[in-house]
Amino acid sequence: MSAGGLLQGIKIDIVRLHETWMELVFPRQRTAVHNVLGKWTPRTRGDRIKYRIWAALGVLVVALLYPLLVVGFAVRFNAKRFDSATARLGIIGVVLLAAVVWGGLTALARVRLSFDGFVAVGAASAVAVASAGLAALFSRVGGRGTTVFFAYPFAMNAVFLPPVVAALYDPSLGVIIEQSTQIANFFRDSVFVGPLDPVSEYLSNNYDFEGVVVALMWFAIATPLGWFLGFVVTLADAVRPRSDEE
Repeated sequence: MSAGGLLQGIKIDIVRLHETWMELVFPRQRTAVHNVLGKWTPRTRGDRIKYRIWAALGVLVVALLYPLLVVGFAVRFNAKRFDSATARLGIIGVVLLAAVVWGGLTALARVRLSFDGFVAVGAASAVAVASAGLAALFSRVGGRGTTVFFAYPFAMNAVFLPPVVAALYDPSLGVIIEQSTQIANFFRDSVFVGPLDPVSEYLSNNYDFEGVVVALMWFAIATPLGWFLGFVVTLADAVRPRSDEE
């Protein structure tokens, strides 16, 4: 794509994003969607004032959301490939593929790690295989809400959980533990503050940051991360429907 074509595409997406924002309050703002009836315009002075205020707020919203929109396009592209693979393999095929991949990691853990590490990686791999199957199931049988709230979080856990657990027992992957510690400290010092101080104190006093606690932390992170990815894909669909790219 040429620079001119890229800039034109960005301009179109920004206009569509602003029109989508406007349509939350005012009817028929998406020109491409309502080209038969035409774009609604305010007629009274009061409507014009509200329209301009809402449009000005939309400029700020677009500035904040456009980077997320770009992420949404990228995630949607890869999610489409996953959907295509799921359609070809079927849910059982996805489960078998995940079992082969994470089964290989479990076999490697038997060679490289202690018995406790092998058991932990095996358990994480079993959870990941189940999560892969559930992600495929919810992505095929559910609507938008089911996909966002269930399929994406299960997919994230299917990808992240086994390597994180393996890193708990393999010094060569210690960088994951180092990053995990930094993230845990961030939550303790910046998130669990004020009214949540008792939560931070309880966790610090009763649990060591190791083993299953790290795995649970990454499980807790992967779930809202899946919701976030589902949100940005939904945003991408609202601004540029999939049919526009087909």
